Amino acid sequence: MQIKYQNILLRDMRESDIADDIYWRTVETRWTDWDAPWEPLDPAFDPAAYRRGALERLQKPLPDHRLEFEVDTAAGTHIGSVNTYCLDENLEWTRPEASEELRAQRWAVGIDINDPAYWSGGWGTQALTAFVRYHLAAGWTALYTQTWSGNVRMVGLAEKLGFRECRRRRGARQVRGGTYDALTLRLDPAAFAAHWERSARCFGEEV
Repeated sequence: MQIKYQNILLRDMRESDIADDIYWRTVETRWTDWDAPWEPLDPAFDPAAYRRGALERLQKPLPDHRLEFEVDTAAGTHIGSVNTYCLDENLEWTRPEASEELRAQRWAVGIDINDPAYWSGGWGTQALTAFVRYHLAAGWTALYTQTWSGNVRMVGLAEKLGFRECRRRRGARQVRGGTYDALTLRLDPAAFAAHWERSARCFGEEV
């Protein structure tokens, strides 16, 4: 599956992505300064074992509704990924309830633009916009995102798309000697619809 939106492409993972993932875990790791930096990369990371596991995952059938996509530029450069995870009633990570319809549960969306060359220029905005739209179109309306108060770029991106703060745990994150708040934001569908329309007008597209 792939979703083309403006200057980006969301697509399913392919084998060539494995080398990029290993590179982003071992060489170009600056993205980890912003994505849960209180959880450092595993120093015992084994690239060969990771490749074997990734190849095994590629052999498994994908769900009809995807929980993650790789992010490419329209020119075909692989720059990161978007993902989804389930939240419980306390807005903490949990496994989805098998007895409930997936789209009726709470889901948080996340994004990693792993290549720093694409940290500006609207790539993240386009990727997360397309991903949120994909979920909404399938009836997944209880959408959240989570970050920390020191990640100003992500907070701004979330608010631009129409996410509004619904939970703040003060002083919950210790990052590089500083203390920050853990943030959860919930999507306001009306605010997202307005963002979608503005974005379409900027690109001369029909809403």
